Parts: sequence; C-alpha cells; structure tokens
Amino acid sequence: MIELKNISKIYESNENNRVTALKDVSINFKEGELILLKGPSGSGKSTMLSLIAALSKPTSGEVIVDTKRISKLADTFAATYRRNNIGFIFQKYNLIPNLSVEDNILLPLIPLNLSEDEAQKHVKSVMEKFHIAHKKEIAVKSLSGGEQQRVAIARANVNKPKIILADEPTANLDKELSLKFIEILRELKSQNKTIIVATHDPLFFGLDFVDREIEMLNGELLV
Repeated sequence: MIELKNISKIYESNENNRVTALKDVSINFKEGELILLKGPSGSGKSTMLSLIAALSKPTSGEVIVDTKRISKLADTFAATYRRNNIGFIFQKYNLIPNLSVEDNILLPLIPLNLSEDEAQKHVKSVMEKFHIAHKKEIAVKSLSGGEQQRVAIARANVNKPKIILADEPTANLDKELSLKFIEILRELKSQNKTIIVATHDPLFFGLDFVDREIEMLNGELLV
C-alpha cells in the first residue's frame, strides 16, 4: 500500500548547515499492517511520517501510496491526498485551543462540502467512539492531556482515513493513559486501517497486535 523507494531527506539552511534526516531508505508497508518505527530522537521517524503524509517532500527518491506517486504533488493536490487518505495524530495534538471539542473534530470535514446533518453525524460518531462526546461544547484548552488526545484521535478518524500516522503519541501521557491509547490502536487495527506509529515508548514494544517493529538510527533502517 505504501512504498518508499531510495528516499533521502536533507534539511539545508546553508552550505555549512546540512542535516540528513533520511539516507537512501527503501521500505514497504502493507494494507492493514500496524508498524512501529523505533529509535531515539533524530533517528528519522518523524521525517518518514511527514513524507508519507505529503507534509514535506523528499530530497530524492519516491513515495508511492496506492500506486500513486505522492512525493512530488503540488501543495493543493497534497492537501487533497491528506484529506482523503491520512489521519495524523501529532505529539502535541495540534488542536485549536479556543475552539470546542466538537469544532476541532469538525475542521477536517469543512473542505468536503458535506451537508450539515452529514458532517454532524460523522462528528457525533467519532466523539462517541472515543469517549469524548460529553465534553463536546468545552474548549479544548480546558481539557486534560488524555482528553485532548482523544479529541486528536477523533479528529484523525473523522474523515474515515485508510492510513493512521501517529508521531510519539504517548510522549505527553502517563502510563495509564498510554495503555488506554494502545487499546484504541488495537481497535483501529481491527478495522483494517494501515497504522504507522513513531515511538521510543517501551510500552509499545512486543505487543501481540503489532505486525513489525522497525529500528531507525541516524536516518537509516537497522536490519
């Protein structure tokens, strides 16, 4: 479903300041797999997720999703690709603090031109599914970390994406909330979503529903 072919990504502010985030990486992800990208900060995990989401473009190589080459998409087409295919759970949630839970979850649906009733049906469904409906009118800045994460997960799923990308999703959670997030991942996997989680949290390691654990270091895959 997802193929990275000879991907390199170099961040370069000037000739004397080059950071190679990924070095000639090639890897495939199958539909319905749950994959862990393991490794310390700076190993290239987040960069790989951003390329799959078309949030950034590789310096060289190709990213192919469902036979479509997405690595060179113009920004407008990249946004459409994300809207139709990707649910992204960010480490710091990326919610709009002053908006309500309901409005934060609704945002990804606005470009789809759904009827108000249909959009509300989508939002209500994911709020109930991820146990945040009772907070729907509260501004997210007033929520706990665990509640904000549930809002972020609901928002990532409201457009029914085929691919879920999670970047250090438990970095701001305690152990109890992290374990609850892991159970949410188990449920998402049962829906045949393709899920890639970048993490160095040992709670994820050795889980029975994880298909592969891929170690990364200094922009390379360790095999």
